[in-house]
Amino acid sequence: MSLQTGGSAAAPGGATVAEPDTTADENIDRPWVTVVWDDPVNLMPYVTYVFQKLFGYTRAKAHELMMQVHTEGKAVVSSGSRDKMEADVRRLHTAGLWATMQRDS
Repeated sequence: MSLQTGGSAAAPGGATVAEPDTTADENIDRPWVTVVWDDPVNLMPYVTYVFQKLFGYTRAKAHELMMQVHTEGKAVVSSGSRDKMEADVRRLHTAGLWATMQRDS
């Protein structure tokens, strides 16, 4: 089968067959991330503690992420498969933190 310009291929008998559109599949390889959002309820030491407990971060790393949440309004705290991020969001909600998940940009 020979390729023609325009993303089509010539099929036997001269018919033109469109190649599948791969632009929609480009995002498949992008990992998901869990974002923790600033809230008016949780104290900074508690947020640091939750990051250490749930993700195994050192105190310094957990404090850095907590400060990012506090100063910038949000921080990415984990990344990976969609299933793992859904689980991380559930665990953060259980701990009382505001969290969402999204595709990594």
